[in-house]
Amino acid sequence: MKPSRPLYERDPELAAAAQAVDALCGAQAVGGLLIFSGEAGIGKTALLAEIETLAADRCTVWSARGGETVTSVPFHVVRQLLQPALDQFPPDEVRSLFGAWYEVAAPALGLAEPTGPQPDPQGVRDGIDWVVARLASRLSHRPLLLIVDDAHWADGESLAWLASFTARLGELPVLVVQAHRPDELAARKAEGGNGGGHPAQVRVALRALTPDATAELVRAALGDHADDPFCREVWAVTGGNPYEAVELVAKVQDRELPPLEESAGLLRELGASARGSGLVARLERLGTNANRFAWAAAVLGTDISQDLAATLAGMSPAEAADCTARLRDARIVSGFDPLEFVHPLIATAVYRSIPPATRTAMHGRAAWAIARAGLGAAAASRHLLEVHPDDDQELVEQLREAAGQHLAVGAPEAARRCLERALREPPRHQVRATLLYELGCATLLSSPPTTVQHLRAALDLPGLDDDVRVDATFRLAAALSHNNQLKEAALALAAEAGRTAPGPGQMRLQAAHFMWEGMQAAEDDGPGRSRRLARNADHLTGKDNAERALLTIRAFDAMLRGENSQLVIDLCERALVDGRPARGLGWTDTEWGFEFPTLVGITYAFTDQLDRAEELFGEAVRAFEISGWSGAHLAFAHTLLGLVHRRRGRLAEAEGFLREGLRLADRVGSGLPVHWDAACLLIDTLLARGRVSEARTIADRYHFGLPYPSAMVLPDAPCVRGRLLLAEGRTKEAVTELEAAGQALEPRGRFNGIWAPWAGDLARALADDDPARAAQLATSARVHAERFGTETAIGEALRCVSLFARPEDAQHLLADAVRHLEASPSAYEHALARFDYGIAIRSPKELARAQKLATACGAESLATRAHQARASIRSAE
Repeated sequence: MKPSRPLYERDPELAAAAQAVDALCGAQAVGGLLIFSGEAGIGKTALLAEIETLAADRCTVWSARGGETVTSVPFHVVRQLLQPALDQFPPDEVRSLFGAWYEVAAPALGLAEPTGPQPDPQGVRDGIDWVVARLASRLSHRPLLLIVDDAHWADGESLAWLASFTARLGELPVLVVQAHRPDELAARKAEGGNGGGHPAQVRVALRALTPDATAELVRAALGDHADDPFCREVWAVTGGNPYEAVELVAKVQDRELPPLEESAGLLRELGASARGSGLVARLERLGTNANRFAWAAAVLGTDISQDLAATLAGMSPAEAADCTARLRDARIVSGFDPLEFVHPLIATAVYRSIPPATRTAMHGRAAWAIARAGLGAAAASRHLLEVHPDDDQELVEQLREAAGQHLAVGAPEAARRCLERALREPPRHQVRATLLYELGCATLLSSPPTTVQHLRAALDLPGLDDDVRVDATFRLAAALSHNNQLKEAALALAAEAGRTAPGPGQMRLQAAHFMWEGMQAAEDDGPGRSRRLARNADHLTGKDNAERALLTIRAFDAMLRGENSQLVIDLCERALVDGRPARGLGWTDTEWGFEFPTLVGITYAFTDQLDRAEELFGEAVRAFEISGWSGAHLAFAHTLLGLVHRRRGRLAEAEGFLREGLRLADRVGSGLPVHWDAACLLIDTLLARGRVSEARTIADRYHFGLPYPSAMVLPDAPCVRGRLLLAEGRTKEAVTELEAAGQALEPRGRFNGIWAPWAGDLARALADDDPARAAQLATSARVHAERFGTETAIGEALRCVSLFARPEDAQHLLADAVRHLEASPSAYEHALARFDYGIAIRSPKELARAQKLATACGAESLATRAHQARASIRSAE
């Protein structure tokens, strides 16, 4: 990217760039994002070239450029940025540069064939981030400058990467300088954004040249004798657009017109030949061959190979060389091999001048040539997308193959475009259902509603074999659940299970049906479903994955109901193989989904088996990171580890994991199920730490409250919101919330007071105004806790019951609570019981132990209360 002409009236823009480069190269190495915007021809490319020159001696500079005809090519801009740097290393060093990210990110950059599970797009972006950081440090100790021209034409995957990468620039010594046309980029924001919102972002809008600057440009080219009327007319004809002014002056030189007022009347006609139909007419005057060769180059768009352009134009290499020379002399193309158009405006005008039928045929020929060269269906797909539908079944299969290749490198949107285009061909009836199924699978991560539409359409058509029908229904249910439609998910599974012959497929559908029924926040007959589930699962041994899935759901349901914890743990053990998820039921296995190992781990977490839960959830993080699933999956894995630490009473560690879970989820979108779970657990953790105002901030930021989602939240959301309201002193509102929680949970038989502590908290809230009802609630909660049988549940229930007992009985109850909780893994609840016991028996020693426990847990407020109570007792003595 070299400057081709002097810059006029760009001092403010260059000053902003110089300031950004100085900050990047200074002692603090502050990165940032500098965005230049303006209409076509306003001088963005020339400005970026000047910035590259300005920074070349101080920075490592990588550059790339979007192209109008390659917006459908995934990672096109990213590859331009990174491949020149990667080409400096032998293959073994390239692999070491990627490290653990090689299998995830290298295929997206065209460096390796994809293997393993389909990568999550966010994981691919994270892998590219890693490689950029490693490359920057390996190539030079100088800071890195990334320049992206024509960002409005960057492919969607590159735009998405730029958006996520620039959000991290405060952490990296990297400056990103980007130029785009604002209107065209705004129309594509939905495809990936442009990095908006970064705190170090500077936006500069380029303006047209003034008459004085235009006159300076004219005289620099034509001589000082160019008179004022002539210069003024150049400005009027071009509107101060630098590209058009330069082109117009060049044509004046070609015509050898004197730059005087007498020639000014000819300028409008000359100016028209620099753009639109005038440019096309000028091209036609170069001859048929040159015109046809220019068309071929425009179809290819970027990195234009003379040989490939010659093939498309149907001419010999010698003819192509002659055409190239004529087009270069006419300032239409530049370079040798590859060629490029002098300006995107020229490329656009040439491309749009090709007769539609001819353009379509040339795209088809380009796709054929690319496939013949062995570059693969994905490389040819951008041309196949432009071919008119014509009942071509070979094209359908090529597009399906291309979609599979796009999915394998983490580009589901590119896959979606190929499959949607294949549908328009159209495919044969026996293929259409399978194609719709593939399309539904491709859109699951990006658009659950679209997935629902396609999978329902596939299931309504003949043509799917039995195994694919089962999988399509399973994925339909997952998409419905992601779309907050759990009831519809359960109904779809039940209907298909009724049509499926007995066997593994039917059991898979039944297991998913029980899962999505039970995960609903409300259902008509929870106890009936639980009984049916028990009848189906209790006798199973876990001989295959279908049985293991049913045992998993049964264990989770029994935990929520507060059935005997030893029974629950036995069910979990039967659902695993040697204590681990079976092959096919692992974290990244796609047949069953990650929900099943998740449910086993959550069940362990609420039955005091925290070592088992932590082992499972730690493996989830590792599995997701290895597979590049760093979007919502990794966010949920961090949330689950936060749950384990919250249950252990390691509140500071829990807060860290939960905030990281929210951060990861925020990168993916808003209002996701993981947002509810992570926010709910974080609020509960902050309340345990005594940070009520911070808990309220999280609740407000993530809209934690009515209306709740149709899926259950981890733990019960109304219970946690009730606890927040109590901590804020909003007792009446808390009572209403907790009573509603009880009214929803009791009819379903869900009595686990650790998952849903509504009864204990409601008893405390009613202790002054309605002590009889409060005592009844506490006693009932104790009965359920003793039935469940975990040390945590019994200890917490005894602590609540003690509030309504006579003082001497309360002391015994609290002593028992301490004993149970000391034997449990729940250190925070143990600290609470120690505190209550110390107050009841007025023991400074017990309060000191409570203070020490609370401090170790990170429960600062409880530690302070214990210290104050201890001091008060001592002063009274």
